[in-house]
Amino acid sequence: MNALPTLGELPAAVRRLLVRVDFNVPLKGGQVADDFRIRAAAPTVQTLLERQVGVTLISHLGRPGGRPNLSLSLEPLADVVARQVGCPVSFVPGVPGDSAYQQAVRSDPTVVLLAENLRFDPGEEANDPAFAARLASGHDGFVQDAFGTLHRSHASTVAVTKTLPSWAGPLVAAEVAALDALLSDPRRPFGLVVGGAKMKDKLPLLRRLLPEVDTVLIGGALASTFLAASGLAVGASLYEPGELDSARLLLDAWPDVIHLPDSVVVERAGGVEEVSAAEVLSDARIMDVGRRTLNAWRPMVAGLGRLFWNGPIGFYERPPFDQGTAQLARFVGEMTGMSVVGGGDSLAAVRRLGLEASISHLSTGGGAALAYLEGDVLPGLMALEER
Repeated sequence: MNALPTLGELPAAVRRLLVRVDFNVPLKGGQVADDFRIRAAAPTVQTLLERQVGVTLISHLGRPGGRPNLSLSLEPLADVVARQVGCPVSFVPGVPGDSAYQQAVRSDPTVVLLAENLRFDPGEEANDPAFAARLASGHDGFVQDAFGTLHRSHASTVAVTKTLPSWAGPLVAAEVAALDALLSDPRRPFGLVVGGAKMKDKLPLLRRLLPEVDTVLIGGALASTFLAASGLAVGASLYEPGELDSARLLLDAWPDVIHLPDSVVVERAGGVEEVSAAEVLSDARIMDVGRRTLNAWRPMVAGLGRLFWNGPIGFYERPPFDQGTAQLARFVGEMTGMSVVGGGDSLAAVRRLGLEASISHLSTGGGAALAYLEGDVLPGLMALEER
């Protein structure tokens, strides 16, 4: 990979920058329900303000389908951003790049602006150069600090870099450095913890890294698919029949590396109980890993030299089925080796337990982090390298 251009190379003459952030945050009742991504981006804004540089923040939120949708407006974020960066933030209504946007950009060169949802214009997802030019107008450069969007060829990840001098923000630089370190660190054993529901999201990662890792722990609904592939009955559990062959091939190729739950927590007729993974009844639904499994996994995690964890290992959104994920977060927090944690529910478990300082790197990259570890080319990252 070519060296990324960073803010250390920012010319002194720059007066206003277009900054792509990842403010795709959950909303509840029209208010921000989790401000983690906003807090993560605040130091970048503060650094630029200390250099007397004006900032225009741009982000997407949800999937409005290329047209305005007030339920997905970024306006509720403005006050939250202001609290985090420590200065007023002016929200710019309307479609980004329109006349109101242009006027705001050209008014006070030192003010922090928050533009409306990028995906209110179809040009964003179409990687439209004309839309990118409207976003870029009035700015001296572009800072990409939304790693989680770099696997997409959108106007705010690719086209805009053809219009403005571009630099990687601190979050992007830190994410790349952490993922590179994870792959190159010589410490063994190297482990993966993979959870969540969909095989299609994790199969490329498993295929790419299984030849290089020593231990893979599989939980979540993903584990039900692997348990079924191993010949066990999974009852009424959520699993993917169409992926059994894929799971079986991995189990056959890496029997000593892949570890499945040997005890599970099931929901049955409104009751909850822990049973052996080999004894799941037809009307039972696997909801979490069991205590016996966690007891077996704890020393495995403790002994790792480096670890990547993505995805909850139970139905985290429904207590008490969040206990397996919470316990795993504690195990990872106790590690002395390098730990990288990504994925919304995995991060939520770490933050809920106050374990942020115990994790080497908290990845906000989501699908982009998975794609990077899988060896895929990230269009937004390539655009920065080639700028």
